[in-house]
Amino acid sequence: MQVIKALLRFLSYLYHGLLCLLLMALSGVAMIGSGPALKMEMLPWTGSTLLNAMFFGGLLGLVVLLLAIRGTLRPLFFAWALVVPVMMVKGYLLSNYHFTPEEFQKVIYLLVGSLIALIGAWLQMVRRQAA
Repeated sequence: MQVIKALLRFLSYLYHGLLCLLLMALSGVAMIGSGPALKMEMLPWTGSTLLNAMFFGGLLGLVVLLLAIRGTLRPLFFAWALVVPVMMVKGYLLSNYHFTPEEFQKVIYLLVGSLIALIGAWLQMVRRQAA
């Protein structure tokens, strides 16, 4: 059972690390290039607000992730991991966002991945420190 818990914690760290890096990379390239032309209809922001929210959100997520790995502020990482699937459900499924059937399958994979990462974040939060 401990191996499964450790694997879920690792997958949570990996998922959120890659998500944060992707958010920062997308917004960074958009800031350097065309600026506010980036459109992410599943997110509630537009223009430069979208770019700032993506970049600083990714940066905040990385800081929280690193703190959780070090063993400090683990509940904050769980809160971050909880916000991700909530934003995905709200943006993809509960909004007027339209996607193709192939895209729907990818969204479901992303959502399931975020839920698995949420379980791993919960497990890292309740993990006891080694004495």
